This record gives sequence, structure tokens and C-alpha cells, in this order.
Amino acid sequence: MLLALTGLIYNDWLLAFVLPTGLDARHSYASELYATDQPFHTLFAVIELIAAASVTSGAVWALRRASGRWSGAGWWSLIAFGAFSVADVLFPMRCAPSVERSCEVVNPMHTTASALVHTAIFASMVLLTVAARREADPVPAIRRWGPVILPCALVSAVATVGPLFGRPGWHGVAQRVHLLLVGAWLLVVAHALRTRHRREPCTGWSRPGPESRPRTPTHG
Repeated sequence: MLLALTGLIYNDWLLAFVLPTGLDARHSYASELYATDQPFHTLFAVIELIAAASVTSGAVWALRRASGRWSGAGWWSLIAFGAFSVADVLFPMRCAPSVERSCEVVNPMHTTASALVHTAIFASMVLLTVAARREADPVPAIRRWGPVILPCALVSAVATVGPLFGRPGWHGVAQRVHLLLVGAWLLVVAHALRTRHRREPCTGWSRPGPESRPRTPTHG
């Protein structure tokens, strides 16, 4: 499943534990790994692009089977998440501010792209969780875990903004917790889709069409 794959490779920062990146995960942004002057820029940029392509493809596939407006909007949010993730890579940080004092923390294009990435993933959490509660199709995994992951991911994301206001330090820990939560969210969604696909032949998970509506009996 493409979304499950994304949930795993989205946390490519774990490779920094075995690669000599020179960055301290506690005090650096994950996006510093593919800053243009970093030794593994190409590797991490390619992995990020693969993650963006897989989440977009998976969301497009799911969108075609959306059962209502809430879920449809949720899948569109994941598509936007993938698109903005591409922009995040195409407009990388010029350098790594955690190791280079003269490096600017705020790169307007990269910071904007990152903000849009966050907005899109949070929108998907809200919309798909609402869909799991309001729409006819039962999605127990999302209904159960969405309300847990969303606030935790939001708090961890807010905890990463210290360097933007001149207060760096330990933001790397918060961001990596956030990335793990996003990965967990994508795995939950992938599991929900897999369960839905298995049930589809029996219960019909696609949006009911006119032919599936009960006919009113007529009396001659």
C-alpha cells in the first residue's frame, strides 16, 4: 500500500543515525538534511520526492472511492500534502543553521512550503476523522486514532518554531516526534483503506448509485 510506504519512508531522518551527516538530531530541523550544502542532500531529497509521489498516488486512488464530501476533502488534503512536499524539496534550505551561525533560519520559499505541508496534513487528519464519524462507511481505525494523533501532532509541530523566533534548542526532538506521528497517521489511514478494500466485495464501500437504491413497490 502506497500510504503505508509513505508512512515509513517519510521518516528518512532515521538514516542520520548511520550516516555521517554532522547534524545533531536534537537541535536541527530534519529539512537540514537536504539543505543544498549538505553532503547527503541528493539522497534525502530523492527520498522525500519518493514519499511525496507515493502519498499523492495513494490519495488519488482513495479519492476515487471516497464515500462522501468529508472523506473526499480529506483525500484532497493528502494530495495537497504530497504536492507541497515536492515544493518543500524544490525550495530547500541553503544551509544548515544548526551548525552554521551565519545561515538564515527563515528561507521564505522553504518556510512557506513547510507551512503548507503542515496545513495540508492537519487538514487531512481533521477531515478524515470527521468523515469516519459522520459518513456511512465505518472506519474504526481512523475514528479511534485520529482524535489521538491530531492533538499530539499539533503540539509537537508548534514546539518546533523556537528557532524562527530566535530561541533554538531541542526543536529537533519535537520535530522528529511530529514526523513519527505523521508516519503513524499515514499507517493508520493505510490500514483503514486495506480493511475497507477487503470488505468492499461484501458490503460495498463505494458511494451508492441510483441502481443501488431500494425501489418503492408499486401496486397494480
